[in-house]
Amino acid sequence: MSSSIIKVTRNTENAPKNLGPYSQTVAFSHYNNISAQLPIDPKSGKIVGNDIKEQAKQCLANIKAIVESIDHVMDDVVKITIFLKNISDIEAVNEVYKSFFPSYLPTRTVVAVADLPMGDALVQIEALISNGEGTHPQSPCDLIKVARNTDNAPKGLYTQTVAFSHYNNISAQLPIDPKTGKIVAGGVNEQATQCLNNIKAILESIGHVMDDVVKTTIFVKNISDIEAVNQTCTKFFSSYVPARSIVIASALPMDALVQIDTVVSHGDGTPPQLPEDTRLLVIEANNTENAPKVPYSHTVAFSHYNHISGQLPLDPKTGKIVAGGVKEQAGQCLMNIKAIIESVDHVMDDVVKINIQLKNIADFDAVNEVYKTFFKSDLPARTTVGVIAIPMDALVQIDAVVSNCEGTPPKA
Repeated sequence: MSSSIIKVTRNTENAPKNLGPYSQTVAFSHYNNISAQLPIDPKSGKIVGNDIKEQAKQCLANIKAIVESIDHVMDDVVKITIFLKNISDIEAVNEVYKSFFPSYLPTRTVVAVADLPMGDALVQIEALISNGEGTHPQSPCDLIKVARNTDNAPKGLYTQTVAFSHYNNISAQLPIDPKTGKIVAGGVNEQATQCLNNIKAILESIGHVMDDVVKTTIFVKNISDIEAVNQTCTKFFSSYVPARSIVIASALPMDALVQIDTVVSHGDGTPPQLPEDTRLLVIEANNTENAPKVPYSHTVAFSHYNHISGQLPLDPKTGKIVAGGVKEQAGQCLMNIKAIIESVDHVMDDVVKINIQLKNIADFDAVNEVYKTFFKSDLPARTTVGVIAIPMDALVQIDAVVSNCEGTPPKA
């Protein structure tokens, strides 16, 4: 690594601690990754009540406490992801949600999952926040957050796109026709196409193209639809395929079959960064023989972050699920991530965020035992959810976001 930008991990007594091997917040360069917050009272360490509004308020209060503990405010949030046990609770959550963002709405993803840690939780919320001061030795900079919307994509209780520094965060897109506000007719192919057309419209409205996407997270309701969605994606990416994770949702808003979340490179930065880097910073996509082959990039780096595709517990030599139980499978997922990270001259302690999907939430503690052995230094921020299924009938899937202090170079 050619630079010395420091990863900064922090915790506060005002938010829940000791619920797993993770840091509450991990800052690197101009972003800060907040671990998913459960509706836990930090004083008692217990889930609050059994009312969705009360629980949503506690999740957001925990995020607010973490954000304020590092001298930020809720308006610095650029992206929120809400995991619900019951998709029908979204309207109740929205009532609470608006009170935490009275003047501005972040980008947002909402998905229902099979289960959440600490069985009585009805909701879990994670956040990504802007970090204008950067991390040492970067100098503080009054970077501007740029929030924008277009009439050519669906609108909701979110901003369609929020840019900060060299990344652009896009709200997850449902297969909604922006003219009618309704789900498009047809099956998963038509719905996936509409999701991607909405993303394309948002990107074009801010002078970007689909090949500026560095990571997609695809939420599908039916595991059997994965191949169809993958085929649809190939029509939208002309020169390379971004990193990708596929998550099986219990339900999606408006009873959709698919929802697509994207992270986008933003080479021009946000003011007062100068626009001389527009379209010139390189997106570095890499694959390695030491991780399972997939029809997308193992890792895509842009500027000071590197995005790792979701890893299944596959032996890269055989392409099959490894023998054993969840510990062996979790170990293989993390070994695959380690192999990808090492192939681009990084180490596991460069990871800033980990996302774990479990087939059985009861495996949480067993996975934690294995997980801790892969990190020597400060632990990444983390989100863990239970899902109804994982591709290839796996018990676990893991993806990662990695610090990339050397950045990516301008085109020659």
